[in-house]
Amino acid sequence: MKRFFKEIYPYLIIILVVVLIRTFIATPVRVDGASMYSTLNNGDILILNKLDKSYKRFDIVVINYEKSKLVKRIIGLPGETIDYKDNNLYINGEIVEDVAISRTGDFTLKELYDIEKIPDGYYFVMGDNRGNSSDSRDYRIGLIKKTDIVGTTSIRLFPFNKFGTFK
Repeated sequence: MKRFFKEIYPYLIIILVVVLIRTFIATPVRVDGASMYSTLNNGDILILNKLDKSYKRFDIVVINYEKSKLVKRIIGLPGETIDYKDNNLYINGEIVEDVAISRTGDFTLKELYDIEKIPDGYYFVMGDNRGNSSDSRDYRIGLIKKTDIVGTTSIRLFPFNKFGTFK
């Protein structure tokens, strides 16, 4: 019996380490849908970094939403105003070069939520495929609580021909 535990012990340690890494540090996540096209495609497998909690504008994040995971891009940070006019993104009244190729219709935070600024602890997120994305413009999803953000991602594992980092 002692010999059995001695032989199985290294495998138990490996399993424990893998479980701890996936739970607290990094885990694979699959893109579901076309909302992040052309940056990401349906079926892409990414590595989710669960340690990074210092979210910046244009970070790609994974969000817990109704028992599923959404992959979106942070557009607005707490305390900021967001306006989209004539295919231009305005943050706090100044034009910011948008990273998305596709554009969206005009909107303001006032029109969407009847607020001037994003509240503390919340983020405004959008998909890169603005015409085909359920995101913070949709009242059902709304502004995203910081506690609902699982982590950031910038590494693609699959498909293999696109392996590597992305922005």
